[in-house]
Amino acid sequence: MTYEPTLQFAYRLDEADPLRGFRERFAFPRGDRVEPLVYLCGHSLGLMPLDARGIVMEEMEDWARLAVLDHDHARRPWIPYHENLRDGLAALAGARATEVVAMSSLTVNLHLLLAAFYRPSGDRYRILIEAGAFSSDQHALASQIAWRGLDPRDALMELAPRGGMDTLPEESIEARLEERGSEVALVLWPGVQYRTGQAFDLGRIARAAHRAGCVAGFDLAHSIGNMPLALHDIEADFAVWCSYKYLNGGPGAIGGCFVHERHDRPHLTGWWGHEPATRFRLRPEFQAAPGAAGWQISNPPILSAAPLIASLALFDQAGLPGLRRKSAALTGYLEYLLARLAPGVQLITPRAAESRGCQLSVRITGPQGRGRRVFDAMTARGVIGDWREPDTIRLAPVPLYNSFADVFRGAEALSQALRQEP
Repeated sequence: MTYEPTLQFAYRLDEADPLRGFRERFAFPRGDRVEPLVYLCGHSLGLMPLDARGIVMEEMEDWARLAVLDHDHARRPWIPYHENLRDGLAALAGARATEVVAMSSLTVNLHLLLAAFYRPSGDRYRILIEAGAFSSDQHALASQIAWRGLDPRDALMELAPRGGMDTLPEESIEARLEERGSEVALVLWPGVQYRTGQAFDLGRIARAAHRAGCVAGFDLAHSIGNMPLALHDIEADFAVWCSYKYLNGGPGAIGGCFVHERHDRPHLTGWWGHEPATRFRLRPEFQAAPGAAGWQISNPPILSAAPLIASLALFDQAGLPGLRRKSAALTGYLEYLLARLAPGVQLITPRAAESRGCQLSVRITGPQGRGRRVFDAMTARGVIGDWREPDTIRLAPVPLYNSFADVFRGAEALSQALRQEP
């Protein structure tokens, strides 16, 4: 596509956008302004689907009307509530319905799955992750290693980009596993690296892990609802995600996980993972529910699961293929506009559309502290992005609700901020 650096051009793209109507189904923050803020922060917290309010209120009304009887008699009965989310999550994960379950939160789910899948033995005891992994993953992995009496400084194998590079090609992962895979018990890799926005070929990583005899697990916090996934077909062993970013489930929304159907291994259990027909007999013997549902520990938090029902319905209506096409166009336009700001900014996200999702990460060059001042000046102009120390602004035009005009206004505010902070 040939782009133009004008708001009028952005308006023309919006008029031709077949998904433009979905924007009206989300609540945009305004702060103290009359006009909505330009929201480019869906990689951190997605916007509220307007239908979410009604669904949550229905649960509140049912709670007031029937209380404990809602477990069986609510409009959406509470006992099988997670089933309301199953098919939508399976479609986005590229999984079979029996392989996914909405439960707990991302890091809790990661701990539960690591407890089952990380089985160090002899010389095969290391966990391979990317250097600079999100700190919650680092903490979880280090504690899992220490829990087993090992030293995280030894057992946690971090793979960094080559000198001077920001991104890490899949070839480097394959090479490390070919060289030292016999030491690795488990690979935990992100679908999208949170800082750079680099998207990885998960099938390629899973195949490399399995060739080396390793378990292949994925953190999809920045991937699900953002990138096409095919967890069943690539034979990923497990995956975890949160629902408050691209899935628009709200702050602290229920998390989710995937366990490939070929796995039937011992794992930590709780009563909600018991097969439903005899769960309430409260016998001490545990009989797991089929598939990923058997990994549940506790009953689902209804009020933090309800908004996700509204969001998954929108994904189903929009269709991920159309969303991906729009995502590539939005980030392509943003990349074009950012290139006009050089040398003040440096894009650290890959240029190829297949190697990135909605997020573009921009390094602000110049004296120490300039990047933060530029970010604050951009925010003061009504553009909500995200700051990462020491020098990076993350911007994510989300195809479900962002427009090409949002992209233009975001880039224009950044341009003005750069001129303000020379």
